Amino acid sequence: MRRRAFVTILGSVVVALPLAARAQQPVMPVIGFLSARSPGESGDVVAAFRQGLREAGFVEGQNLGIAFRWAEGRYDRLPALVAELVGLRVTLLFAAGGPPSILAAKAATSTIPIVFTGTGDPVGLGIVASLNRPGGNVTGMSFFTMALVAKSVGLLKELRPTATAITYLVNPSSPSAKIQAKEAQAAARALGIQLHVLNASTDDDLDAAFAALAKLRSVGLAIPADAFFDSHRERIVALSARHAVPAIYPWRDYVVAGGLMSYGSSLTDSYHGAGIYAGRILNGEKPADLPVQQPTKFELVINLKTAKALGLTIPPALLLRADEVIR
Repeated sequence: MRRRAFVTILGSVVVALPLAARAQQPVMPVIGFLSARSPGESGDVVAAFRQGLREAGFVEGQNLGIAFRWAEGRYDRLPALVAELVGLRVTLLFAAGGPPSILAAKAATSTIPIVFTGTGDPVGLGIVASLNRPGGNVTGMSFFTMALVAKSVGLLKELRPTATAITYLVNPSSPSAKIQAKEAQAAARALGIQLHVLNASTDDDLDAAFAALAKLRSVGLAIPADAFFDSHRERIVALSARHAVPAIYPWRDYVVAGGLMSYGSSLTDSYHGAGIYAGRILNGEKPADLPVQQPTKFELVINLKTAKALGLTIPPALLLRADEVIR
């Protein structure tokens, strides 16, 4: 072999080796984080999701990327947002903030694994085939939100024993709205009280709903789990105070912000569990083999400062059952 030919061949091998080595390096997985909520009020739950991922061996910026998309309570934005994430060829989708984001993700892909959080009836909504055997490409963390509807109505009645009417607020753009209203009506009938259902899916709707409360002579308001309401948490709490309406909320965050009381499971626990599930799937497990998880812990939180501002005395039995009392 001529020396010049040998040098040329050797040079080709030297150049080719790094290229081959680079081609064999694994591509960093990317999670598409699709939320119906807003980033400003989601810091704690995002941190919990990242913690779950860390426990499964994944750290953002080191061996994992996360692409965030926020609908900020505008459910009509979700299809376009999830289409962006699918276009990025994400490795996994995390659908947060309840049924609107979960159903948008499910409609967008049948192949990319999906982990969800924030729905109370994933089977009834057609998200999974069953809780134990989800099937398909979807699994995640569920809430007992339908059961909590009745619980919230009951707690309001316990707070105001002489009440003859209370109000239930729903977001008509949510797939769960009709089911929530039906469950609330059934709970009110069982307690022998009247239930008024008001709708709100915009800022103006919220103002109108609270203005209508005085005309309805309602002595209490129940707010269900909904990403639009969560994204407007501060506004809703402020409206409750302005109109002197005793209200019960689905999450502790509302009470910390000045709301009267809440009853529900832990949002941070749910996001933490979703992070662990996402990590397990990135490590090779299949969504179809991971049962939908349900909460085992519920908390009643009461804000005594707010009760005093409303001129309310919390019944002693209710205070004794509270898991946390904010003074």
